Amino acid sequence: MGKRTICFKNKPRISGTFTVAGPKEGSGDLGKYFDRVIFDDKFGENTFEKAERKMLSSAVTGAINAAKLTVCDVDAFISGDLLNQIISSSFVAREFDFPFIGVYNACSTLTEAFSLAATLTDGGYMRNVVVGTVSHFSTAERQYRYPLELGSTRPPQSQWTVTGSGAAVVTNEGDGPKIVAATFGKVVDFGVIDANNMGAAMAPAAADTLNRLFHETATSPDDYDLILTGDLGALGSRLLKKLSFDNGYDLSKNHSDCGEMIFNIDEEDYQGGSGAGCSAIVFNSYIYEKLRKKQINRMILLATGALLSTVSSQQGESIPCIAHAVVLES
Repeated sequence: MGKRTICFKNKPRISGTFTVAGPKEGSGDLGKYFDRVIFDDKFGENTFEKAERKMLSSAVTGAINAAKLTVCDVDAFISGDLLNQIISSSFVAREFDFPFIGVYNACSTLTEAFSLAATLTDGGYMRNVVVGTVSHFSTAERQYRYPLELGSTRPPQSQWTVTGSGAAVVTNEGDGPKIVAATFGKVVDFGVIDANNMGAAMAPAAADTLNRLFHETATSPDDYDLILTGDLGALGSRLLKKLSFDNGYDLSKNHSDCGEMIFNIDEEDYQGGSGAGCSAIVFNSYIYEKLRKKQINRMILLATGALLSTVSSQQGESIPCIAHAVVLES
């Protein structure tokens, strides 16, 4: 439909999910919805990076079990994370005997993976595809910003990277919420250079993809019970509403953001949560259950990603961003 939207004829299902959340995330308002909450940021490992890997592995195994499948039933694993060369995902993939499709779109990786999995299953090329992603506050800080030992001051425009992992099984048979369409994003850069201000950097990309989805599907915000962004945070969410309103779309009634939902209201969190694990644990737990219980009938999941690196930031580059969207029905 149009240039960037796929409408799935057979409407693949999300037949099982599993989430693993960190201590801070587990103490928030959504803590009771997560399948597993760890109480040690290192998850029994000797490094944060190994803990991140273990979280994703646990989520993948949990999602397969929730879908009442075995590892032998899985045709492919689509995953990505925030670490260089997506090592969390690729190291987890070596534990399992199924094909691995590594993807990277930063914090928009979840919806990128859902879109690809739905394409593969809708076309009949595969039956069961596991999608997953993960992030960890301590690994992200170490890679993108400053070593934790420095105790650097966080500016008020910053967000807190979520420690969490979520995985789901997309299948062309069985029951569960349906993926009915996907809109792929394009790279948008509004010239933001502040590596702490993710919300301002990503909001234009979110607005671009959302507006394209509405245009190509001939729908409006009123056609959806929920329009859920991945991790724009408080500032980014306000900017998205403003940009969308300028394009003729009013999101004030049904827009929510995973980054705003994940933590308790606290000055230390500033703009809220971020990271690839943010949308992964919010959608695959709290929102997924609402879809299954038909408390949400139709929704858009729109995850956003900032495609920066430490090298690009140190060279004074601005932050290119992207957003992918999937439309889901109960």
